[in-house]
Amino acid sequence: MASGSQADQSKKINSNSLQPPPPAGLKSLIDMLHRIYPDQPNPLQVTTLLKYWLGGQDPLDYISMYNNAGDKERDIPAHWHYVSFGLSDLHGDGRVHSLNNDNAEISSRSGMGFELTFRLQKTRDELMEEQNHPEKVIRPPTWPANLLQSIARYCFQTGNGLCFGDNIPWRRSLDGKSNSRLQNILIAQDAQLGTLDGPFGMVDFCQIVGVTDMELEQASRWNGRGVLNYLRQDVQTGGEWLITNMQRHLSLFELFPERLISLQDDLEKQGSDLAGVNAEFTFREITNSSQACKEIKKEIDSQSLNAQCMSDENNHSMQETKNKQDETPFPASMSISSNSLHKSCPLDYQPHTPESISLDGIEITLAPYAAKYLMLAIKDRLRHGRHFTFKAQHLALTFVAESVTGSSVCKSAPYSVIGYWTQVLIPDDLVPRMIKDFQDANLEIGVENEQRLEFRWPDKCLSLIVDQPRFPAMPEPTIM
Repeated sequence: MASGSQADQSKKINSNSLQPPPPAGLKSLIDMLHRIYPDQPNPLQVTTLLKYWLGGQDPLDYISMYNNAGDKERDIPAHWHYVSFGLSDLHGDGRVHSLNNDNAEISSRSGMGFELTFRLQKTRDELMEEQNHPEKVIRPPTWPANLLQSIARYCFQTGNGLCFGDNIPWRRSLDGKSNSRLQNILIAQDAQLGTLDGPFGMVDFCQIVGVTDMELEQASRWNGRGVLNYLRQDVQTGGEWLITNMQRHLSLFELFPERLISLQDDLEKQGSDLAGVNAEFTFREITNSSQACKEIKKEIDSQSLNAQCMSDENNHSMQETKNKQDETPFPASMSISSNSLHKSCPLDYQPHTPESISLDGIEITLAPYAAKYLMLAIKDRLRHGRHFTFKAQHLALTFVAESVTGSSVCKSAPYSVIGYWTQVLIPDDLVPRMIKDFQDANLEIGVENEQRLEFRWPDKCLSLIVDQPRFPAMPEPTIM
């Protein structure tokens, strides 16, 4: 947690002694948790010393830590339950979350519409200490508070919310210290908290669930909610309440190999729910000419669009994103799972009234670490009539199946650019050819960083290159 917070200290905060009384949004959360934990009216809390609206770096005002005894009859182990305060609107006066009274859909949600929770299974040592010293107050670990603040900071910086079934490739132990195999995250609905109808709108409770690399991989390829349902079926993998056990050594699919077979069968029949990932890419237009798509047009490419975006952003009168210097430690998957394209472009900023520009052909270069998602995009998404998006900092690239509605491309104009959003139509007759070419190149098992692969379909004037995108030096933006 950033220096403005008490990350290493916890203290009791008495909700009844707050002067003046707590604001309505905060009070509604406190009251709900008091109903669930009536024996813990003054939970241990980690609090931010310098509040976010006063220039602090941590957006969560408080993180409460409850001692949950579990339920032996339901096979729910004893654990620590962490709940955040700050992603929803605690104050209702616009100091943190803007008021959106003109948009009924947005205004029905409080702030970002959710809070974070985390359930950490108690260690054997903690259980023994509680048993041997019942009079002693056992303090829970505070590292989960750092974890929740990091995720909240990402949400505030990007404006991206979290949805049930989303995944976060954290790529390191969640506590930052141990060698635990739980180095990634799935987002579930907190089974005990559900949804709160608060004074400023609805609040979901998005529970952080620690998972292994293999569990994340299958959730990415298939369906995050489906993997979560598998994890719920056994106490070893979280049980009914999806409790994270940092000492878990085996993945779901090592414990129950038959579930991997079932999952792969469902993936083949139904396709993947993952609609996009963050990944570096570049593109350029190629002409449909007798030169077999070799002539390059320099007006429309990722370099020119990036330069234009930088210029537009510097001249656009939008509110500064707070603490932009704090880089997010993880890429988050996008949360688009509909068969139709999202109503808005999957980018943080788009110019007003962008014009759609049709391209003769396109050559795309995608980073090797994202190459396996090419296979997923075609085999597990477009083959099932869906779409898939690669999102970079300023640009988005969406592959579109013929049956997807709401796109700017069609068979007679298969490649287009709308603002900083490029759309590429993959016609039905090209899908099996691409799958075969990708399988021959072993894209399904990934590509080494130094490996360059080229796929060309001249009759479609389409080329895909798997290589590290090269970004030409950009001129320094002019500050107006």
